[in-house]
Formats: sequence, C-alpha cells, structure tokens
Amino acid sequence: MFAAFLTTILFSLSGVTATRTTRLLPSLEANFWRLLIATALLAIYGHTFGAGIRGSAFPWLLLSGFIGFGIGDIALYLAYPKLGSRLVILIVHCVAAPLAAAIEWTVLGVPMSPAEMVAGLLILTGVATALFPDRRGTAPVRQGFGTGVGFALVAAAGQGIGAILSRHAFGVAQRAGETLDGISAAYQRILAGLALSAVTFIWVKRRYLASCLGGSPVKSTESEGAKLRRALPWVALNALAGPALGVSCFQWALAQRGTGVVLPIVALTPLIIIPFAIRFEGERPSWRSLAGGGVAVAGAIVHAMNH
Repeated sequence: MFAAFLTTILFSLSGVTATRTTRLLPSLEANFWRLLIATALLAIYGHTFGAGIRGSAFPWLLLSGFIGFGIGDIALYLAYPKLGSRLVILIVHCVAAPLAAAIEWTVLGVPMSPAEMVAGLLILTGVATALFPDRRGTAPVRQGFGTGVGFALVAAAGQGIGAILSRHAFGVAQRAGETLDGISAAYQRILAGLALSAVTFIWVKRRYLASCLGGSPVKSTESEGAKLRRALPWVALNALAGPALGVSCFQWALAQRGTGVVLPIVALTPLIIIPFAIRFEGERPSWRSLAGGGVAVAGAIVHAMNH
C-alpha cells in the first residue's frame, strides 16, 4: 500500500514539475533533457543488475517506448503549458485505461465488460465536465485550450497503446522462459522514446535557427545556457519523480499487492495533484471542474478494479 501511495505522489510531482519546466524551457527541450536524465539513471540499473538491452521482448518494448515515451510524451509536454498539470494528468490517467480497453476490443478482439463500459462512460462524463469552459474565467490557462486537449488525448492514446504493447512484451518474455523486471523494461522502453525526442528536438532547433538566419531572431534577455541552468533542478526532479522513481515505485507496488489493489490507488493521481497545482501553479479550479475530476477518478477506479 505504501508503494502505491508513493507512486501517486511521485506521479503528481512529475506533472507539476513538468509544467514548471515548460515555463522555463520550450516543451520539446524540457522533455528531451528529462528523458536523457531518466535514461542515464535507468541505464545504471539496467546494465548493472537488470537485463540491459537483452531479451526476446526488447523489440516490443522499443515499439512500446516509441509510442508511449516518444509520441505520447512529446504530446504530453506540448499539452502542459496550455492546460496546466491538473487537467493534463486528469485526461491522461483517466482516459488512457478505457481507451486501451477499447483498442483491445476493436483490434485484438478482447471484449469490454459491462462494468468497464460504465466506467468509461463515467470517465468521459467527468472529463467533459472538468474541461467545460468556466464562464467566470477563473481558469488560469485559456489560450490554446482546444489544442492542449488534443495533445493530452494523443498523450493518453500513447500511454494506452504503450501499455498494451508492454503487456504483450512481458508475455513474450514469459513464453521464452526469460525473467524481465519492471525497471529493466522501463529502461528498454525509454531508449526509443529518448531517440524520438532527440530527433524531434534537433529538427525543431534547426528549423528555428534557419528561420533566425533568414530573418530577425527573437531577442532574449537570457541566454539558452542560462535558461537551461535555471531549469535544470526542475528537469532533474521531474526525471526522478516520473520515469525513474515513479515508474520504479509503480512496479514495486504491483509486485507487492497486484493490480486489484494498486491501480485504484494510482487512479487517485488526478486528485492528489490538486494541492500541488494550487501551491506551485497558483491554479484555482472551479467547483464544477473539481466535481468533474472526481467523477472521472471514480470511473478510473471502477475500471481499475475490474483488472
């Protein structure tokens, strides 16, 4: 139980620190440095105590990481500055599970139970209520709101599809008689995500430099090196709270109690993040938004309890 609650706190801190880093650095750059730090930490374990890059599941984990850590996290970091951590975490954590179940149903032929359908309806209702524009204008972020929701949904899809592929990878390893621990799997997954993040970051950086050479660059009172140094503590904390310690605690929790106990607790992350968002982002969510989040989290718990 302790590991599961620790996971929710770490995931909440990951969301808040991610929003802070995207205020100090461009979204793609913040994501790249965060994945680079997390990859280095996971590599120390992977090549010392873990499976490294060996195993029959490695290609499937690379594909899972390309979609989840790669496409999903790029979209995640593009959503943070537009929506804030609370709404992004709400969409990703609550929508990913029923979306993955729907994909398994339509693509793999694994049907959804009636309870899962009800849970999915609760989640969609709660998320729609939480995202409905506040006429009083109390929400701190409104510019690019619709684009942010779109990015968050892409991130949720990346997480859901990545989870499906990860489960398949563990099955491949089991059928091959191989032992694959969760941290080694996280390391193998993050490699593809880091590669895609690096390529995307370099491509965008080159386009920006080319546009500056062809016209008038945007003047800044602070150099890029100074910005990175100022943001580095937040980037490092985000790397620790998310893909490094957060994922590790999640695997630790699953090893202790199983999904029936762990997943409903982790599903509380969108609620646990609220005080962090209020403290570090100055957000003042409306009661309707909080009620919608509560309904969505209830649906996520119902869904998790059926697994």
